[in-house]
Amino acid sequence: MLLGEIIRVAFQSILANLFRGILTMLGIIIGVAAVITMLAAGAGAQKRIDDQISALGANILTLTASRYFAQGVARDQLTLLIDDLDPLEQDSRYIETVVPEIRNRAQIKLGNTNANTRLIGTSFQYHEMFHYPLALGRFFTREEDQQKRRVVVVGAGIPQRLETTAEALLGQSIFINAQPFEVIGVLAEVGEAVGGSPDTSTFIPLYTAEARVLGRGELDNISLRIAEGVPLERAMVDIERVMRTEHKIQPGGPNDFAIVDRRQFLATQQEAQQTFTMLLASIAGVSLIVGGIGIMNIMLVSVTERTREIGIRMALGATRMNILLQFLVESVALCLFGGLLGIATGVSLAHALSSYAGWQTFIAPESVVMAFAFSIGVGLFFGSWPAHRASRLDPIEALRYE
Repeated sequence: MLLGEIIRVAFQSILANLFRGILTMLGIIIGVAAVITMLAAGAGAQKRIDDQISALGANILTLTASRYFAQGVARDQLTLLIDDLDPLEQDSRYIETVVPEIRNRAQIKLGNTNANTRLIGTSFQYHEMFHYPLALGRFFTREEDQQKRRVVVVGAGIPQRLETTAEALLGQSIFINAQPFEVIGVLAEVGEAVGGSPDTSTFIPLYTAEARVLGRGELDNISLRIAEGVPLERAMVDIERVMRTEHKIQPGGPNDFAIVDRRQFLATQQEAQQTFTMLLASIAGVSLIVGGIGIMNIMLVSVTERTREIGIRMALGATRMNILLQFLVESVALCLFGGLLGIATGVSLAHALSSYAGWQTFIAPESVVMAFAFSIGVGLFFGSWPAHRASRLDPIEALRYE
């Protein structure tokens, strides 16, 4: 038999039992769709982390108040103060920009609409350091900070929470903890970021937050941009020197602060995300194995049902290789069509997750190729035994089979 004839006969057999073939392909369809969907979700999360790492830059460190132990007792008090800012700017040799943060939850109000937000008191350089673009208006200035002006910049999601639009909100007066603030800017949408999304945050000048809203001079953290070309390790040593001097820490005493490279935290998160994605994809891949077992089962049933047909083909001159190829082509064809339908289903599910669930997904071409190739491999592997069994039938015994 010619190869074209073998393929034609194999497809005729599938079409003769179309409903059974569709049910047989179901395991492959589910497996391929699950693998593509899980890899798309994982790749989307990976891309989000990569974007955050890029946004942070390679030369930003963060000072935080750290837990330390005194006489065997853990101390959790905040130890970063507004008074620490000037020594860091003036005494450190490697710092270009110092951006402090005071954080708290706050109630904001526009007319009769209330919303809860994360309030951040910070400096005028905040949005530049973290590359948060403005959609409308401007960020507050150094002078407005020093004068403790009641001005506010809101995240992209705040107008919707206040049941208005960004254009309508700009220039309006909103109340933050019962105090009026003028909205001077609206950030562009950013999404998730290190330390929380700016989309649902409001930003006011640092000294306004200290004197008028929060009433405290303790800082939650200080972000530091290091000069270009300076190794971070050298900068960390210099920052530690300045802070220990400012806090009057005796030699040998524990630091009451911590210096963090947030890119290292993101890199660790990235590795964990990769492991989790591969775990999910492996679990989804089990569906392909189950689908392959189903195909092998159906093909064995098909060999039994068509034993007499096999005997007739052999009597008419078909070789054992012709019979083996015929059943192998049937098995691969089932997985081929199942793989194509699975790819379409997986792509649709990934888009649905992005559109309706708000997940960031990214369908990498290599993941589609891998899932498709694996489905064909399943057809070859699990179809080989039924095909081999069909090719080893004795022609005389096969012709006698009822």
